[in-house]
Amino acid sequence: MPPKFGPAGNSESFYEQGHKSSLEMPAWLKDMGLDAYEYSLSRGINIKEDTAIKLGEKAKAYNIHLSIHAPYYINLASQDAEKLNNSINYIINSVKAAIWMGAKRVVFHPGSCSNMDRKFALNCAIDALKSTLFIIKEMKCEDVIICPETMGKRNQLGTLDEVLELCRLNEGLTPTIDFGHINALGQGSLKSKEDFEAVLIKTKNSLGEYRLKNLHCHFSRIEFTNNGEKKHWTYKDVQYGPDFPPLAELLVKYHMNPVIICESRGTMAEDALEMKNIYQSFLK
Repeated sequence: MPPKFGPAGNSESFYEQGHKSSLEMPAWLKDMGLDAYEYSLSRGINIKEDTAIKLGEKAKAYNIHLSIHAPYYINLASQDAEKLNNSINYIINSVKAAIWMGAKRVVFHPGSCSNMDRKFALNCAIDALKSTLFIIKEMKCEDVIICPETMGKRNQLGTLDEVLELCRLNEGLTPTIDFGHINALGQGSLKSKEDFEAVLIKTKNSLGEYRLKNLHCHFSRIEFTNNGEKKHWTYKDVQYGPDFPPLAELLVKYHMNPVIICESRGTMAEDALEMKNIYQSFLK
């Protein structure tokens, strides 16, 4: 299977063309030539079961791969018992929404490590994730793949190494490799094909070939400061990195079939299509 490409959320053009409901997105994306869609629950789990079921039916009809982005409020390293419990429940309820709509993957931000030793914060997150996975198993929802995301700010938990360590807990965990975040955190570290390849090789060595080939990925150009990620831009804003062609070439080289979700500012669907076209150019 080839990689799947699509947006996180809805492009500005979707609304400019008169569309109002995310239920219209699967047909709209299919017409564009895209085949993935990440539904955002980032501001809270506010989708009703009947709406989720309808979205899933539309996605199935138009062959759109669905994923969900869990709320931003998650912090599995929190030392506050109530906040930690809420964080676990955000993931659990996102999994429930995924089941309703037939989404394959749930993406989440691991948390914050500000004012904490990073290793201590990671160990706290590992323990919380173990508890979360136990609940998911009890719910018999293990078909939904949980995807911790690499983060772009220094005070966030979620370096590549940290996310890989989280994913070693269970084969049902797949990393969300956000190349824009990695580039921002590394102060522009992803330039050459070799830079991207180092990320892929580290992932393969840590998690094995299957999870490498079936990665969940985010890609967008991101402005950064000394503290990391500052702002997402469009793919046309070439003054910001990273560039997609080096990664596209490697997707072909390693026979990968990831889901590539574009998080550009306002033009995520259009830029996802541009990335798909770049990828296909390396197949020729």
